[in-house]
Amino acid sequence: MSEAPPTARVRAKAERRDALLSEAARLFASHGFDGVSIEDLGSSVGVSGPAVYRHFPSKQAVLAALLVGVSQGLLDGGRVVVDSAGDDASAALRALVRFHVDFALRDPDVIRVQDRSLPALTPQDRESVRDLQRRYIELWVDVLARLSPSSERAELRLRAQATFGLLNSTPHSARSVTSARTRALLEEMALAALRPSGR
Repeated sequence: MSEAPPTARVRAKAERRDALLSEAARLFASHGFDGVSIEDLGSSVGVSGPAVYRHFPSKQAVLAALLVGVSQGLLDGGRVVVDSAGDDASAALRALVRFHVDFALRDPDVIRVQDRSLPALTPQDRESVRDLQRRYIELWVDVLARLSPSSERAELRLRAQATFGLLNSTPHSARSVTSARTRALLEEMALAALRPSGR
């Protein structure tokens, strides 16, 4: 038996929550976590500050939902990308690079928030983000190990993390280059950094 479709009220609440998270990313990226109030966040989506508490118990919970949610999304999306490539490790690597470039170009504010405001999370939420990120890295390392089975995982992990540094620098570096050219350059440089020598 299929589930009943969500009611208009449930859909509206979910849409308002998504809007709050989107605005939180923009505001936290521009002003820092401490520079944004609940009132600022509410007014950015056309509601009062107290109305934000219908969706999140605190401003810190907004930050947690944003960063944990993005980290979970990267892990889940990365798994789909790898599974879709089947046994073709080279295709999986290219798809992972495209997937992460898409994220970096689509959500530069989230990258800024991660860089600046991760310490504002509770220790438990901060560990959740770190755990999800470690699992995402290991997904990449697994693919790299299929391409270079003789390489140490520590070296492959270094390659992956250095590549994330390159791709996640986009919010700070891609200012005067077109989006299409930025994408092409990032994918080219990432693959060059990741592929074993001679491939």
